[in-house]
Amino acid sequence: MSEPASPPTDPPGDDAAGPDSAGHDSAGHDSAGDALRRLDAALLQLEAAVARRLEAEANPADVEAERAIMAEDRARLAAALDAASARLAQVETTADTVGRRLERAIGTVEGVLGRPDP
Repeated sequence: MSEPASPPTDPPGDDAAGPDSAGHDSAGHDSAGDALRRLDAALLQLEAAVARRLEAEANPADVEAERAIMAEDRARLAAALDAASARLAQVETTADTVGRRLERAIGTVEGVLGRPDP
């Protein structure tokens, strides 16, 4: 009796025949595995986006509360800006007044120093 013939094997180094038994193509890439991983990642991203959208639609009160908080913050910041602008105007006016007084004082001192002693 003769033994059954074994299936023919590719010669070593001949990758042109397509994927090997591990699913690698001729360039050594795991194309099916890579595709499945990319598909899984895309599905996870899609599920996360859907969950965010559903959460946003399910909680309109949260959105309104956030808008109210933002409006309060805006009003508070506008009031702070107005107060800072008024304070700046006051400081500028005071600086002008001090500058004029200082110029008069310098003039007075120069006048006193420029006079001969009696």
